[in-house]
Amino acid sequence: MQLPAEFIQKYQRLLGDQAPAFLAAFDGPVEKGFRVNPNKTVTATMRAKMTAPVPYSPIGYYGKVNGNALEHLAGAVYSQEPSAMTVGEFAKPEPGERVLDLCAAPGGKTTHLLSYLHQTGLLVTNEINRQRVTALGDNVERYGARNTVITNDTPAALAKELPGFFDRILVDAPCSGEGMFRKDHDAVQYWTPDYPAACAERQREILTEAVKMLRPGGHLIYSTCTFAPEEDEQMMAWLLKTYPEFELEPLAKTAGMVDAKPEWADGNPELAKAARLFPHLMRGEGHFIAKLVYHGTTVGKDKKVVREQLNATQRQLWTDFLKKQAMAGLPQLVLQAHGDQLYGVPAMMPVTRKLKVFRPGILLGTFKKKRFEPSYALALASDDLSLPKTEITREQWALYVHGETFELTSAPVAGFRVLTCDGLPVGFGKIVAKTVKNFFPKGLRFLATSENATL
Repeated sequence: MQLPAEFIQKYQRLLGDQAPAFLAAFDGPVEKGFRVNPNKTVTATMRAKMTAPVPYSPIGYYGKVNGNALEHLAGAVYSQEPSAMTVGEFAKPEPGERVLDLCAAPGGKTTHLLSYLHQTGLLVTNEINRQRVTALGDNVERYGARNTVITNDTPAALAKELPGFFDRILVDAPCSGEGMFRKDHDAVQYWTPDYPAACAERQREILTEAVKMLRPGGHLIYSTCTFAPEEDEQMMAWLLKTYPEFELEPLAKTAGMVDAKPEWADGNPELAKAARLFPHLMRGEGHFIAKLVYHGTTVGKDKKVVREQLNATQRQLWTDFLKKQAMAGLPQLVLQAHGDQLYGVPAMMPVTRKLKVFRPGILLGTFKKKRFEPSYALALASDDLSLPKTEITREQWALYVHGETFELTSAPVAGFRVLTCDGLPVGFGKIVAKTVKNFFPKGLRFLATSENATL
């Protein structure tokens, strides 16, 4: 790889005798990885791929997965670069916490956080870019989340609405992306000697707003996929000086991780508690992670939580659907109709008047003439719900994702049923006699073959 001369000179100066190995690593192979979703069934096909565990992640593995594979479309696996998995592992929220992923698209870190929340608490996941937030929404839906609100706003807007609210905040900051050079050669073209400093300015703006949203005792996790000290050690040095109520927590370094470099900032030995991941020392592309605890005393004001928003007709149609499904209801969700669409909003979500909300919760379905039609998202989130399910074969799944009807060998109770394949919910079908009417989303349909849909 042709690296910029200024980049080479910079890291020769910083790394000294380690520089040749570091620079040579950019010509090495790109490391691929994937995570399994602990809230989903592990299929035999998945287990056959889970042969090379990532040592610092109990749910991470080296290897490549196909985006059209059943397991990926059903949210049972998520493709993620191995070093990026450290962020979710160090962030690792406790069930029931209120968590913010502030710079979330496309959703790798968000889905990792969801793995540990286990459908409890609240995850607000935000992406300022309108184009990128769509991909974030797709990945959250695929992962089967019921405890998530997706916002599309600035950090300042969030801080104004939710001061002192969160137990845990992840800032996976937009950065100069030096750790992506090997994976994405185009990233090299954007790099200039001044680029890290420009990114650092933006990162300080983001962190200034992020700290306002932590409750006392809460944790801030900061990460980048760059090696630049301006965005890493120097950023943490700035934060500790500006906000002395924060303290760095030591991170356990394994599998080639090393201490951050105080000498690359202001010499504060506390900075060594953060972690650096270099491609010549471990199997991964590169990351920087710091975890801080907030010792401040300012407590955010209690806000009103969301309330149900349904008219009488909508409530009756939803009630009728639940009766047909033999369900009592959905725990920890508040029902809100937005037009003809019904959302389940996490009960812990406060009322926000001015935030740009991309998705207020899980889309449960759509009200149509005298009926309620359940959503694809509800099916994918139904693993632990008592919705009636019908198991189909892989061959029938291939017909399903292509948009075709197909026949069952026996006739279950008529009506909407969650279709499962190898134990994984894959969508809704409407049963009429032995025929399954297809409700797989039209925009996602494709022709599945052994070549393009094998995990």
